Amino acid sequence: MQKGPKIAIATTAVMVLLVGVRVGLIYRANHEAAPVRKNPYADVPVDPDDNVFLRKKYPDSLADQRSLIGQTLWVSAGGQMTYYTDKGNRVDYAKPVGDLPGATPLLIKGVFEQKAPASGPAVFRIPAGERQVLLAFTLPSSSSPSTLYATPVGDFENGSYNFVNDQVFFYDDPHKLYSFWGPAMWSTIDKHQAVLGMSENQAMMSLGEVTTPDSDNPGNRTVVFNNDGHPISIVFVNNKAVKITPLTVAGQTASHPAG
Repeated sequence: MQKGPKIAIATTAVMVLLVGVRVGLIYRANHEAAPVRKNPYADVPVDPDDNVFLRKKYPDSLADQRSLIGQTLWVSAGGQMTYYTDKGNRVDYAKPVGDLPGATPLLIKGVFEQKAPASGPAVFRIPAGERQVLLAFTLPSSSSPSTLYATPVGDFENGSYNFVNDQVFFYDDPHKLYSFWGPAMWSTIDKHQAVLGMSENQAMMSLGEVTTPDSDNPGNRTVVFNNDGHPISIVFVNNKAVKITPLTVAGQTASHPAG
């Protein structure tokens, strides 16, 4: 065979081989299972607390507030709501009873408006506005379940009402919303104590939301809880309390001991 035809035959054979390989690769690509992409969030831990549904009512009128009469609300903003003795749709702003603890049930009895001082503790969290709106309530779980109290939940200013109900109340029993915390933890929270192993959220429910953290890394930081004037320092690691220290104020240690 002459050299020219031999080269042509060899070239043709190589081309056929390359085409065959190409066809084989295409067939393999079309028939192999696609690679499974890993979910980038699969290994991110999810706090069960974040999955709890908290109802909102978005009140914007006195009628919305009056619709709460006869209902039970629970305090979510522990240590942030100052309350007073209700003296017949009137309170003495100079004589607060205290600040409502977290998870406290309130049986709503009425709604009224009152002009508040222009400045001072009474308007630290709720603006004075032209007048404040207060909810009257009893404390069924207290030693005086029939005593009537009241706390401001909003103000009237420039022709409109502004309310904080959704930010300070649970509309459902938190003991049921967070039932997975377990009876032992809830017993500690209802006594407003701290216990090793509790999370930051549990500590806030127990000791209140007036806090001073040492960083912006929730679950891994030291937090000082005001605890109604009896401060407690808690060190959290992986969102578990690992060290609880009552702090000294004016020569006195905290009267609420760690559990």
